[in-house]
Amino acid sequence: MGFIGDIGRYLGIGGGDMRPRHHEDMLASLLVMAWMVEARDPYTGGHLWRVSQFSSLLAADAGLPAADVARVTVGGFLHDLGKVSVPDQILRKADKLTSDEYEVIKTHPEVGWRMLAGHPLARLAEAAVRAHHETPDGRGYPRGLAGAAVPEDARIVGICDAFDAMTSTRPYRRGMPTAKALAIIEENLDRQFDRAFGTRFVALGRAGRLDHIVGHSDEGIPLHDCMMCGPTLVLRREQAVGDHIYCRNCGGEYQVEADREQLLTVATGRTGSAEKLEPEADTELIARLVRDSARTLLATG
Repeated sequence: MGFIGDIGRYLGIGGGDMRPRHHEDMLASLLVMAWMVEARDPYTGGHLWRVSQFSSLLAADAGLPAADVARVTVGGFLHDLGKVSVPDQILRKADKLTSDEYEVIKTHPEVGWRMLAGHPLARLAEAAVRAHHETPDGRGYPRGLAGAAVPEDARIVGICDAFDAMTSTRPYRRGMPTAKALAIIEENLDRQFDRAFGTRFVALGRAGRLDHIVGHSDEGIPLHDCMMCGPTLVLRREQAVGDHIYCRNCGGEYQVEADREQLLTVATGRTGSAEKLEPEADTELIARLVRDSARTLLATG
């Protein structure tokens, strides 16, 4: 059964309850696929979770109905699906992209949509996947939509995606402080960012309501630093003292240790084997997203 079987166990599906859960399984498969695409870039650990959570907060604060909030939450997790087609030498480049490389990156919204187009649940994420880089001034991509032509889901996810990119560390720069990223969003309302949603997002940030998400890969779990590469170490909720985790960039091995109520990661001086460095989807996190958001969607679909 693989990943989907694992997710089913987390959701309580199985055992004596063998009723079909086709839609939940299909959605879980999309989320696993998105997670595996993200795992190709060690500097984006937790990005999908963070964008999903920022988007959920913003949609709820704007008063959207529960089903719309759930759809935006899922769209935020799936928005970068099309990056599967971006070559590793571009996706993992330790310097700024050239104009030609940026043109390759700009193909990912349409690639993501083509991947989704034949899927039974495609409508749930079309706007977020295909249009999250469209902007109010019409200078975004891939279709140059402007103003109200940019779907609502995409306007929300686009703000959250940009904010997370600004506040996250990359090989060539440290993530900027939250206050600076919020100021940039505020300065670019009506150009890069929707005014109504952007104003709300800035207010949420200045009220401290984004702080528990920034720099985290799950609720209450901050990213940990690799000694060589920076914040690339992703702890999972189920991990315990004595477990080993690995930097997906340099392969460095770290052991999970405890300091009072916090978990620490301590370098062992070893490097992970090829088997240890293989990406493995966080099925527990994905199961929670299916349980908390997807069932709202599927109940109203």
